[in-house]
Amino acid sequence: MKTRLATFVKDKRKQAAMNQEDLSFAAGVGLRFVRDLEQGKPTLRMDKVNQVLNLFGYELGPVAQNRDEESQSSVSE
Repeated sequence: MKTRLATFVKDKRKQAAMNQEDLSFAAGVGLRFVRDLEQGKPTLRMDKVNQVLNLFGYELGPVAQNRDEESQSSVSE
């Protein structure tokens, strides 16, 4: 399942005209990590995610959740 983060990173990478290998080299992370990130892997190291996001001028931070959406998706699974 693709997450908002996965889509965001992939879009930013494409806007920068980079392939996954270019991004991994520029961010100092492994190619496998970039692939996992863009595929929406649910467990990733936050420090490495921030290494990637920092290339584009972003970092991880808390975001408010809509509790109604969360409870509805939990019920339907």
